[in-house]
Amino acid sequence: MSIAPPSERLNAILARHDIITATLNAGPDPETFVALSRELSELDDVVGAIRAYHAMEENLNGLQALLDDPATDSEMRALVADELPQAREEVEKAAQDLRLILLPKDEADEKSAILEIRAGTGGDEAALFAGDLFRMYARYADLKGWKVEIVSESEGTAGGYKEIVAEVKGRGVFARLKFESGVHRVQRVPNTETQGRIHTSAATVAVLPEAQDVDIAINDADLKIDTMRAQGAGGQHVNKTESAIRITHIPTGTVVFVQDERSQHKNRARALALLRARLYDAERSAKDAARAADRKSQVGSGDRSERIRTYNFPQGRVTDHRINLTLYKLEEVMSGNALDELIDALVTEHQAAQLAAQDEAA
Repeated sequence: MSIAPPSERLNAILARHDIITATLNAGPDPETFVALSRELSELDDVVGAIRAYHAMEENLNGLQALLDDPATDSEMRALVADELPQAREEVEKAAQDLRLILLPKDEADEKSAILEIRAGTGGDEAALFAGDLFRMYARYADLKGWKVEIVSESEGTAGGYKEIVAEVKGRGVFARLKFESGVHRVQRVPNTETQGRIHTSAATVAVLPEAQDVDIAINDADLKIDTMRAQGAGGQHVNKTESAIRITHIPTGTVVFVQDERSQHKNRARALALLRARLYDAERSAKDAARAADRKSQVGSGDRSERIRTYNFPQGRVTDHRINLTLYKLEEVMSGNALDELIDALVTEHQAAQLAAQDEAA
């Protein structure tokens, strides 16, 4: 049976909610109003879960009191006995919901994300697969109402991408996509294969939380900025101006290159955003002990050398190796429609690991 968090913690949350509400009603200064409104928004769901749990608990206690009361007649006693199992289940579910909503939040979960996909082993087929993965995420983003903007791209010789970097903008993007980081493997018969043999190739996906100035400070003196002509095969890539931007962060050696926009100013802004995201991700990886624990469980680890998923086209299946989940819904996953089934399972596994860690520490 799920055990609810200590009542002292729940009462403290309810008291804080009441204090914030009263302060906002009193009309504080604008800065305080914004900060408290944000905190209130974060607490509303938690308070709703606490009140739901208390209501279920009160109902169960009332039924139990009726059953224990010698004055309760036999007909009522039989009705109560029938209702008790369901009431206990409702309390247990409410307690579990409460434990989940009170799990430590990743500070980056609500952020937009930088999506990086690179072709790995497999030559042209790997580049084609990288293109397939990008389209999968773009369609998924469209279903979620998110906006996808390409930051930089390097096309494969036979199609797809050697590398593509994009911004995925929207609320809660990182929370959903962060479990996608790692090596994705594909097994299929290439169009150029005359013998019908299955080839295996791979692409690497990296998902970084988009960082703001407040998340990571960058000193201009630490940057080496080079401008150059954008390169490309022609068409939209033809560019006679020095618009491509390469920025090197000298202390870490991190290099970013952006040439997608014709405007040097826009490319510089996007390159800085990409650099900030990479530095922020590196800082989170180094400092956050919770993410270190996540790496051990291989769910949401962000370890880009880890093979996380296989897409087998001949069998129409997708297997996530971290949680041993196989779906025979390859087309639906690649269209973005069934990707939530994989992500939901990964989120559930991650939460279960967090709860187990809490129970061990208790």
